[in-house]
Formats: sequence, C-alpha cells, structure tokens
Amino acid sequence: MTDTIAATVQPGAADDVGEARSLAQDAWRSLRGNKMFWISVTLIGLFVLMAIWPSLFTRTDPTFGDINNVRERPSGAHWFGTDTQGYDIYARTIYGARASIIVGVLTSLSTLIVGGVIGVVAGFYGGWLDSLTSRITDIFFAIPLLLGGILFMASFPNKPDTNYFVVVGKVVLTLTIFGWPSIARLMRSSVLQVKPNEYVLAARALGASPWRIIRSHILPNALAPAIVVTTINLGAFIVAEATLSFLGIGLTYPAISWGVAISDALSAIRTYPHVLLFPSLFLSLAVLAFILLGDAVRDAFDPKAR
Repeated sequence: MTDTIAATVQPGAADDVGEARSLAQDAWRSLRGNKMFWISVTLIGLFVLMAIWPSLFTRTDPTFGDINNVRERPSGAHWFGTDTQGYDIYARTIYGARASIIVGVLTSLSTLIVGGVIGVVAGFYGGWLDSLTSRITDIFFAIPLLLGGILFMASFPNKPDTNYFVVVGKVVLTLTIFGWPSIARLMRSSVLQVKPNEYVLAARALGASPWRIIRSHILPNALAPAIVVTTINLGAFIVAEATLSFLGIGLTYPAISWGVAISDALSAIRTYPHVLLFPSLFLSLAVLAFILLGDAVRDAFDPKAR
C-alpha cells in the first residue's frame, strides 16, 4: 500500500504548491498586474522628477517676468504662454511641482508618524490613556482641515522676506496639526483588532516587552490600512495646499506652486483661459495619480479583493 501511494506522487508535485508568501508579497504580486498602478506610478515618477530636477524640462527662469510679453498665448517660444506678469507659464508649472509635491509628501509622512504613534499607544495600552487620547483626537477631528488651515495661516501670515523652507514648513505644520486625527483613529482600531490574536498573547506570556510586541507583532499587522489611507491623503493635502495658496495665505513668494499659479490667473480667467488651464491640469493629474495609487494599494492589501 505504501509503495502504491508513493508511486502516485508525481516528481516535483511539492514544487507546485509554492512557497508561503507574506501579505506584502501577495500585495506586490497583485500590484504588478494592475494597469492603474503602473499608470499612477508613471505619473507620480514624472512629477517627482519635475520636483527634483526641473531644469531637465526647462531652462527658462520661472521668476523672470517680461512685461513686453504679458498674457501671450501658447507658441513655440512659450509653450503654455505667459501670465499677467509676463512669467513663462510652462516654467512656473514645472517648478511649481516642487513645492506642491514637498508639501504633500512631508504632510503625509508627518500625519502618519503623529497619528500612528498616538493610535498605537491608545489602542495598545487602553484605559485612561485611551480615553484621554480619544477625546483629544475627537477635538481635532471636529475641526475641518481647510477651515483650521485658513484660521492658522491667517493668524500667522508670512513676511515678504520669509525663507523658502520656512514658508513650506509652515504649510506642512498647519496641515499636519489638523490632518493627523483620521490616521490616529484608524491605527487605534487596527491595533484593537490585532491585540487579541494568539501570537500577541504568546509574546506577552513569554515576557516580551511592550516595545518589542509593538515593533514585532502589532505594527507589521496593523500598519497596512494606515499606509493605504496616507497614500490617498497625499493627493488631498496637495489640494489643501493649492486651496490655501489660492486664497493667498498658503505658499507665498519665493515659493512657486500650482496653487499660487492658479491664484495669479484669476484676473485673466475669462479673456486668457490658458493662464489657468495648465497649472490646473497638472494639479488635477497629480491628485488623480495619488488617488489611483491609493486605490491600487488598498485593493492589493485587501484579502477579500483577491
């Protein structure tokens, strides 16, 4: 009987089963076959390249305004035309990617760190600490992101000689202050789902320290939803920065961003629509790319989707 069973096992049958894969490996396998993922990554890579190396796309000085070529329509000399101050719109659109991408990325990372730490501490330790942090989170969560940003930036306006990094850092700080509660609540709920699992209880029984349990067991299994939401929020933060800059209280000189360009185009929107078209188009494509990336990552990390 043993020989008969052994004979029915084909050579290499064990290899067909495949090796056990982690959640990240399964997610990457799903992402590789998603066309929307590659489209979004291509667009994001293009915008990041524009932000890091704008001179690769244009050698025109975005701060040089030629009053003899004000509101010029798109041509060979000026691909996107010129604005109301004679600035080359193509150059300012390319250079505008830097501030917008920096604000989006830094704000997303800051909210992930701040909200993640608060959510993990509240969910893991519970008790009065959970109650306290939850009430503080509710207070900040009740303040809309844009409203809080408008109030904060209007209360602490930028001076004409403010450094570029101070201008950008103030917008990042403002959006982080009012943007972390959603990540904190998400991380708290994820930690509460992971904490009762057997491997966490086993680590406690073996005498593992709280930091080791959080680092080795809680975070790897609770971080995925927060990363997905952070990716989607990145586009929302770019829009928030553009809105604040559009109102004249966000990024100001010497910073150049798509929101600033859109704000400058208001006076000529009816007679010269190209002044508004191109910065708005690039802003929309950047936001769309990050939203598509977030949707693709969410589907990849969702076991039900597979």
